[in-house]
Amino acid sequence: MTDQHAGVDLDTDVDPELDAELELDLGSEPENEPDTGPQLVAHAGSPEQVATARRRLRWWRELLYIGGLYALYSVVRNTFGSNGSAHGANVSPLAVAHAYGHAKDVVWFERSLGLFIEPRLQHWYLSLPHHGFIRFWNIYYGTFHFIVPIIALVWLFRHDPVHYSKWRNTVAITTALALIGFAGYALMPPRLLDSTMVYGACNARYGLTCQHYGLVDTLVRYGGLWSFDSGAVANVSNQYAAMPSLHIGWSTWCALVLVPRVRHTWSKVLVALYPVVTLFCILVTGNHYWVDAVAGLVFLGVGYVLGSALAKASSAWSDRRDAHKLAATLAGG
Repeated sequence: MTDQHAGVDLDTDVDPELDAELELDLGSEPENEPDTGPQLVAHAGSPEQVATARRRLRWWRELLYIGGLYALYSVVRNTFGSNGSAHGANVSPLAVAHAYGHAKDVVWFERSLGLFIEPRLQHWYLSLPHHGFIRFWNIYYGTFHFIVPIIALVWLFRHDPVHYSKWRNTVAITTALALIGFAGYALMPPRLLDSTMVYGACNARYGLTCQHYGLVDTLVRYGGLWSFDSGAVANVSNQYAAMPSLHIGWSTWCALVLVPRVRHTWSKVLVALYPVVTLFCILVTGNHYWVDAVAGLVFLGVGYVLGSALAKASSAWSDRRDAHKLAATLAGG
């Protein structure tokens, strides 16, 4: 048939294969890809930036950084805090007195604001059926704090090398600043204020005035994966490292890293709730005051500013170094 107005033959034969290709290109929709769960997506920049950043990263160098930070932590642990002059049952009475004195100052500050909420919150929670399954929170406190940041850091290294240095610097500097806080302001956590155990304020051998704040050492009473009062755990931990709270600093860091990079809304919400849940955990278990959490956020903010500046300066230095190498290569060729 011919269109009478345009004179175009509409019955012209069309190659079936060509027709199928046109249909695929212009009209057909691709099949939906299977949903594989909370996939992570990188905000990695241009391919050139990704290639350059990946070339500059070395896994063994990152392990050296971690080893150096742990060595610094060990020095602080063995010099200050609960292990300031001895270990285990021979904890220094002076270290206990200093940590307890700082704790009374923190309690005074929170009371002056009308916000000394730790005893009431813990009492309410432990009055729930099965004591609110507080043992779960003791386990959460000692495990998630390490597992989630490691997952976030490894994923950044593998999938977002452009931003890896900035966020690695942030958490490293935050931790280093926290170590300064632990060294300069040993702080007895709430759970030890009424404790008669080796690190507690009410242990008679220290001769301190026990105030009886109404707080419970949930780890001793309800248990967890380990005890801080004896054995290897006591020797590798600082019981008075409460100010600032690295649990809040690290968990908030994880949220800042992962929320922009997880794909689904529900997974974004879960990750965003991680520091909130951690805040609840550190309070009901008596491991921190809420002031410690605020300090943790402040330290993280400073760590981010310094870490970003350091990453930018390091990248600029590497760019100049690469440019000099390229110029030397071209000149030699």
